[in-house]
Amino acid sequence: MNIAALDPGRDKCGFAVLAGDGTVLLQQVIATAELEQEILMARQRFSFDCLIEGNGTTSQQARERIAAALPDLAVIVVDEYRTTEMARGAYWQAHPPKGWRRLLPVTMQVPPEPVDDFVAVILGHRYLQTREGEKHES
Repeated sequence: MNIAALDPGRDKCGFAVLAGDGTVLLQQVIATAELEQEILMARQRFSFDCLIEGNGTTSQQARERIAAALPDLAVIVVDEYRTTEMARGAYWQAHPPKGWRRLLPVTMQVPPEPVDDFVAVILGHRYLQTREGEKHES
């Protein structure tokens, strides 16, 4: 079962689709204005019934737009605590600094591009880990 994950923002959103085992199938930054269309296209391509959404500042507006456009898509809200910091670390793992930047600790550097897509992946993994933990408890 695939899931989608969303880090909603005022101008841009992080969006990802993950397989049930956590494999990232799609990871991208999308314009907030195109939110519904992007989710719909990804759903047609990857077939998911569940969207994990971060609980940030603009999450309520995003949830309302998604509910209006895709009423049959279940939206589950998860805590975004420290995901931006974690996403920066994930960015530098995926794109190690080159040249003189290698000499600076990555904790002192800001990625040169948005990391919202990495946040979406982290939210999806957070949900999958929680769900896996619930399976072991029952």
